[in-house]
Amino acid sequence: MSILAIETSCDDTCAAVVDGALVLSNVISSQADAHARFGGVVPEVASRHHLELVNPIVDAALADAGAELGDVESMAVTRGPGLIGALLVGVSTAKALAAAARMPLAGIDHLHGHVAANFLEPDPLEPPFLCLIASGGHTLLAGVTSHDSYEVLGQTLDDAAGEALDKGARLLGLGYPGGPAIQREAQNGDPEAFEFPIAMRDDPSLDFSFSGLKTALLYTVRDLGEERARELRADLAASYQAAVVDQLVVKLRRAARGGSKRRKLPGGGWRAVALGGGVAANSLLRDRVAGLCEREDLELKLVPLELCTDNAAMIASAARYVEAVPYPRYLDWDARA
Repeated sequence: MSILAIETSCDDTCAAVVDGALVLSNVISSQADAHARFGGVVPEVASRHHLELVNPIVDAALADAGAELGDVESMAVTRGPGLIGALLVGVSTAKALAAAARMPLAGIDHLHGHVAANFLEPDPLEPPFLCLIASGGHTLLAGVTSHDSYEVLGQTLDDAAGEALDKGARLLGLGYPGGPAIQREAQNGDPEAFEFPIAMRDDPSLDFSFSGLKTALLYTVRDLGEERARELRADLAASYQAAVVDQLVVKLRRAARGGSKRRKLPGGGWRAVALGGGVAANSLLRDRVAGLCEREDLELKLVPLELCTDNAAMIASAARYVEAVPYPRYLDWDARA
């Protein structure tokens, strides 16, 4: 089935056309420049940009796929979680387009989309597998045993990994978005120059925490002073990035080995590991997870970089395994923050 999908959960306006596991088009319009001067995403600014961009992005996705609206068989849209104003733009647009064509519409969980990105070409991954989703808004470990759902095995108790990288980059004067900026700066630094805490390393659960790490960087920069912190910025970035990645890998290794002391997972049941979310594009994380999978004899699935960050192809992929709602039953849909 060919599916036209829309994704507007945060600050990227996205539309895609997917036929089965094949991505026919995947258009992403980033708002990074619009939010850079604020050091993070401003919800009202994001919503207004979505309003301006969503129709041209949908047109571009259809054009790239060589299709018209009447050629697709179903539609899908992200209903949550995300920024409520941004989500409403996508949901309203999808409802209008689907209703005009009397098409069915599937409402998709954003995190299910990140999991379902692994079901797309090239080399679609079949369950069961572990999926680490790390982005600016979410950090969690998902146990995937079927195409249509996932189980949360552990999640952040406070801040997300991507949010920690964004705030870290801001403290170091590296700009926004923080993840790529930290990675670039860290290439010239020593990851062992500063000893930042690896939160919850010894906690037997599979949960994460990054708020203490942000505080540790804040105090370190303050104690060094502005000039000295600027001189050591590469070392600070490398050490901070390593602390974020180390926590993610520690929890992933524990899950791969069967769970936590508090809760056992199907021992030996995981045959593969997948990464999702914007932080999954981080080269250090990808290298560390590749090494982990080699040691634990697990298959590693790394989706293309354009499927790591928010995109609509992953939403269409999830829609393949969710029952779409026929017209007009979706007209009273709302979004969920």
